[in-house]
Amino acid sequence: MSIQTILGAIVIGAIIGALGRLVLPGRQPIGWLLTIVVGIVAALIGTVIAQAVGVATTDGIDWIELVLQVVVAVIGVGLVAGLRGRSRV
Repeated sequence: MSIQTILGAIVIGAIIGALGRLVLPGRQPIGWLLTIVVGIVAALIGTVIAQAVGVATTDGIDWIELVLQVVVAVIGVGLVAGLRGRSRV
């Protein structure tokens, strides 16, 4: 695993996490670092799901895989925000 792979995962995680937060309505009580972590995990899970259902890998942007990643990020942000909101009461 190279430094480029790690930096790439952080950048992709930040983008996927931010898209997940944008799609999810309302305010989420989580910080940017947790958003990136959720985004990285969502990107990995979305890729696994895409490969499991037979989405082909292309040279360009894999739109179906991207949509799956964002959907997983929305679910992840919702779960984390719900758990963090509940723990502060």
